[in-house]
Amino acid sequence: MNKKQFDARNLSMVMDFYEMTMSNGYFNTGRPEDRVAFDVFYRRNPDGGGLAIFCGLEQVVEYIQNLHFDEEDIAYLRAQKLFTEDFLSYLANFKFTGDIYSFPEGTIMYPNEPILTVIAPLIDAQLIETAILLEINHQSLIATKARRIVKAAAGRAVTDFGARRAHNMDAAVYGARAAFIGGAVGTATVLAGQMFDIPVSGTMAHSWVMYFEDEFTAFKKYAESYPDATVLLVDTYDVLKSGIPNAIRVAKEVLEPMGKRLKGIRIDSGDLAYLSKAVRKMLDKAGLEDCKIIVSNSLDEYTITSILNQGGCIDSFGVGERLVTSKSEPVFGAVYKIAAVEENGRFEPRIKISENEEKITNPGLKKVYRVYDEENKAVADLLALWDEEVDFSKPYRYVDPRKPWKNRHFENCTVKELQIPIFIGGKLVYDMPTTREIAAYVKKQLAEEIWEEEQRFENPHAHYMDMTPDLYDMKMSMLHENREANA
Repeated sequence: MNKKQFDARNLSMVMDFYEMTMSNGYFNTGRPEDRVAFDVFYRRNPDGGGLAIFCGLEQVVEYIQNLHFDEEDIAYLRAQKLFTEDFLSYLANFKFTGDIYSFPEGTIMYPNEPILTVIAPLIDAQLIETAILLEINHQSLIATKARRIVKAAAGRAVTDFGARRAHNMDAAVYGARAAFIGGAVGTATVLAGQMFDIPVSGTMAHSWVMYFEDEFTAFKKYAESYPDATVLLVDTYDVLKSGIPNAIRVAKEVLEPMGKRLKGIRIDSGDLAYLSKAVRKMLDKAGLEDCKIIVSNSLDEYTITSILNQGGCIDSFGVGERLVTSKSEPVFGAVYKIAAVEENGRFEPRIKISENEEKITNPGLKKVYRVYDEENKAVADLLALWDEEVDFSKPYRYVDPRKPWKNRHFENCTVKELQIPIFIGGKLVYDMPTTREIAAYVKKQLAEEIWEEEQRFENPHAHYMDMTPDLYDMKMSMLHENREANA
């Protein structure tokens, strides 16, 4: 684990109040140790995309490891005049004792599959709901958005510039982490760089240019301070009539006599496609073919695609508010639903039924398998009952829940179980990868396993989410039983 932000904070009370009222109620029924299973899943991909990136597991682990209630917390709860003293005494000695299974962080994921499962005593499972969801919802959203922006950049570097427009300090820091996992090459947020070993970068603000008596002097002073990393912000006054001519002059009169080269210029306003093309011609004419053009200013995957389609001559994008807030789709929507309750040593399935078909849950303890063809491309994900055997050594029959009447089989395929143990009996059993390792894992999956058709922005191919016949039959049986009971 890296240095944690604001180590002195106890975040155990970051929860919805109903988690406390329900836990108090469970405790007073005399059955707080009954074990249950909850699934975390989401219902649709952001921005109409074909996939999402699982992110935030490291912070879930940190929360679980540090979950406790100190004297101040107990005093606050007592003042609400809702909780019994026996329950408050129980909380004073509380530690998480359950099991958590999860996709490895950075796994490409799809709607309606359990990405994380909690199997724990009832109160343990209830108290961690909000913290799990907020970490996964936020970082998965930003990582997924970053991947879309990186794809639009078509091999050009994308850097997170979003801290000052993030929703708070934590959102800036963990948003930068998620953006890096999603494919950004670095961040301007210093604390994120320190905590997660993310490359940090930054040049100058318009205030630097405006502080000095003229633009050339501002550029000259900066180049003298950072001769090996001079990137000049050229749009404070006029990009083409002032900014670029002064940048070229600094390159020739200040840097080249020192044996240095102008590394780049940045444009933060105006018509970025038009300006970048004009700037490239001016730089090349001055013999600065190696000078990079960096642009920023309210960028996202759509504006970047438009700029590049217009022939924009850009080497790198600094992306801020529309990345760190996922402006076009600011809610990820993962939920935490009970799937099974232990009765007489056996987990009995539970199902949520709704008038909205998408809100009907998949019942029972489950496993998730990724199915690969002979070229190691992921052709589908398969939901199975926790204890059933999945044998792919021969043609394997499955059910497509959208077309259950069809008789379908996987042939010449292999499978990988996606969930792995994170906590067992409250003890961490997972070796947390570094942020760089997680980012590399994302990149590898997208390059080698995930169909390009699922990664496109317009009308992406929908990843197949199939079920074993036993799981499908159990779900249908529970639906029919409920219909008859409420007829």
